[in-house]
Amino acid sequence: MNRKIIFLDIDGTLTEPGCNEVPESAVWAVRQARSQGHYVYLCTGRNYGMLTPLLKYRFDGIIGSAGGYIKCGEKVIYDCPMTDMQKQSVLDVLERNGIYRTVECIESAYVDDELKAFLRKDAARTGSSELLRWQEQMEKNLHIYPMREYQGQPVYKVVIMSASMESLIQAHEALQEDFDFCIQEKDQSGLIHGEVINKAFDKGKAVERVCRYLNIPLSNTIAIGDSMNDLEMIQTAGFSICMQNGSEKLKKLADDVCPSVRENGIRTAFLKHHLIYEERLQACCG
Repeated sequence: MNRKIIFLDIDGTLTEPGCNEVPESAVWAVRQARSQGHYVYLCTGRNYGMLTPLLKYRFDGIIGSAGGYIKCGEKVIYDCPMTDMQKQSVLDVLERNGIYRTVECIESAYVDDELKAFLRKDAARTGSSELLRWQEQMEKNLHIYPMREYQGQPVYKVVIMSASMESLIQAHEALQEDFDFCIQEKDQSGLIHGEVINKAFDKGKAVERVCRYLNIPLSNTIAIGDSMNDLEMIQTAGFSICMQNGSEKLKKLADDVCPSVRENGIRTAFLKHHLIYEERLQACCG
């Protein structure tokens, strides 16, 4: 059997963004792929604490914190938080440039109080509180706490939001020796979203680390994602798939596009690429 390693992003791929509920079709597809002898790994920007509610669905391993923390089965094979000096430099530079920060530790994350204040003002200005509700729901679902409760735990990466691209450019120039900035599109409030990630790791390097550990060639890997923070994973894997609900840029770079997370995209992709089989689907569905 030509055993594959399937790497699945979570938010926007396996689940709705910020959600911990996996569609039944995806749960079934993962179970069937594993029964066929394939490995299925989560490969996510989430820290370990944010993804633990999903582990009940059973995966062969996890890549968390955008590659900064890797478990194969029960064994941690890579663990790379920032040094104390790096952490202090990142937090100081971002604060000095007026960039909202969410610091991600191994079990928890902490967000600047000023972000909520900004979203409240935006809701009052525009008459729409959708972004504020989304932020509050995400904090609840993913156990994100106010920055004032942060106790100095090791940090793996920092999620950033900024109203100014110039501020992001200045921060990147100050930090570029040790860190990459993954910048995404503006939201409705005008905030630019992104992540500050240690150059020692990324999702692509994590895919390579898992392959070396399992002694499986990169050509036998499949990566499925939806946003530009999946770029290195998509570029590294032997075959890549972008969700229909994903980034237009990523769709152009991926080998294939599958239906959205709301339209049973994972199951459809697994069937199309012969990771699971139609007769098993028919048996499951009666």
